Amino acid sequence: MQTQLDHVYAHEARHPNRLWLTQPIGGGVLKTYTWGQAMDEVRRMAAHLQSLNLPRGSRIAVFSKNTAWWLMSDLAIWMAGHVTVPIYPVLTPASIRAILEHSGSSLILVGKLDNFAGMAPGLPSHLPKIVMPLGPAIDAPKWAELVAKTAPLQESPRPAPDDLGTIVYTSGSTGEPKGVMHSFRTMAAAQCFVDLLGATENDRLISYLPLAHVAERSLLETGAFKVGFQVFFAESLDTFVEDVKRAQPTIFGSVPRLWLKLQSGVHAKVPAPKLARLLKIPILSGLIRKKVLDGLGMGKVRVAVTGSAPTPPEVIAWYARLGLKLHDVYGMTENFAVSHAVREGQVRAGYVGSPLSGVTCKLTSAGEILVKSPGTMLGYYQADHLTQEMIDAEGFLHTGDRGEVDEQGRLKITGRVKELFKTSKGKYVAPAPIENRLLAHPDLEQACVTGADLPQPYALVVLAEHLRKSNQLQQRKAFITQALEAHMTKLNAELDPHEQLHKVVVMSDEWTVENGLLTPTLKLKRSAIEARYAGSASAWNQQRENVLWV
Repeated sequence: MQTQLDHVYAHEARHPNRLWLTQPIGGGVLKTYTWGQAMDEVRRMAAHLQSLNLPRGSRIAVFSKNTAWWLMSDLAIWMAGHVTVPIYPVLTPASIRAILEHSGSSLILVGKLDNFAGMAPGLPSHLPKIVMPLGPAIDAPKWAELVAKTAPLQESPRPAPDDLGTIVYTSGSTGEPKGVMHSFRTMAAAQCFVDLLGATENDRLISYLPLAHVAERSLLETGAFKVGFQVFFAESLDTFVEDVKRAQPTIFGSVPRLWLKLQSGVHAKVPAPKLARLLKIPILSGLIRKKVLDGLGMGKVRVAVTGSAPTPPEVIAWYARLGLKLHDVYGMTENFAVSHAVREGQVRAGYVGSPLSGVTCKLTSAGEILVKSPGTMLGYYQADHLTQEMIDAEGFLHTGDRGEVDEQGRLKITGRVKELFKTSKGKYVAPAPIENRLLAHPDLEQACVTGADLPQPYALVVLAEHLRKSNQLQQRKAFITQALEAHMTKLNAELDPHEQLHKVVVMSDEWTVENGLLTPTLKLKRSAIEARYAGSASAWNQQRENVLWV
């Protein structure tokens, strides 16, 4: 098989002058790279890495937000014969240090970061560093200086397909992060997304989901290396919509959290009831759809992908009414996201699609999803016992997710096996499906259903951003309370008695990566959320109101 490096060598040879990467560097200035320019820097950095005389297969960490140099670093590390260890750009110093020490990283490339001062204590002083462009001002060799004085590497031993290429540390939503080992072969399994999305070199994508997570490396990086489409990068959270407008992506992937935020932004300008009415007017509806999608920078998107966590079917339906079909993708760090996806014409609300090419799926008697995939990891780094617990003798990965499969082989995720909690009545509750239904309401952006050892479950919720930041929130509180009470009543009518919510508690602050309540991939850290509010649960549940404001 051809490895990722074989593909980029081919792009370099065939069209060196074709534009590949577009990177904002501040003040409205863009830095662009053709294939020839990018590969010249890759070869120079690879030559420098080889000059350090590290043992072949050494681990080299990349600690940065997404930039053009992140992709170049990955290639340079591989070209020099080493292994990439990505580090999320928003971790605590303790987590950063733990990953660097556990992986045995010999060097770290430090790039664009929003809060480097707060994370810097996690970098051991003795660990050699290289500062990428847009990186912090620290006393270490600079990327630009190194590539300027180093001749490009012309020849290097090509990696074998089964050589270790990367160690991806899980986001740690439960327990300690684990180092997931992927070879060039298991990563290359993600090339199936090129066919699934119909991706070509003429497509445009914007890179903003963390490259330290397999989703971005699977769908975007692997595809860029395979077919050579153009990649744009986002400058900041504040400029994100403008960054998307500049990129005019033709393929766009995101996570439910952002799809909800974008929806909330639209509702801040056009209230949900008004937009729904406008979209029913035959002549006007087309203009409204175009205006909304163009306003989001998605007027040219032909394929939209959602994944990482369940996306409420109502949200998918909302985007569909705008003319943007969201296709669910389901996978894990442990199989490089190569598991399930929704195909055109096979959409079913609430289902994440059928197995991808080469994937086999089955359910245990308890409903746990088992997946055998060409993207299945080599194992957990330095943790054989954990690998054996995760992958059985037949090669099936035990996902920890619960699900059901319909007559067409489409999979529905119904929750996590270990997320089930028991009420004081002895009944088990699966929180994820209830949270999904809660988030169908346009006023809500985040939800966590809990209630272990209480008579009935209750929900912690965070309002949509346009409401949280509104100057009129206090005046609208009674109206929002009434709307949430109606939503809870309707939802409870659809649930079994033991699942029905006793309360909805509106939190004052959103849950973020920075405050430790979301993983870097924007999933709920359920145990952290429950622990934070555990002391108040009993008092909340004793109050008479159905909707409480905290």
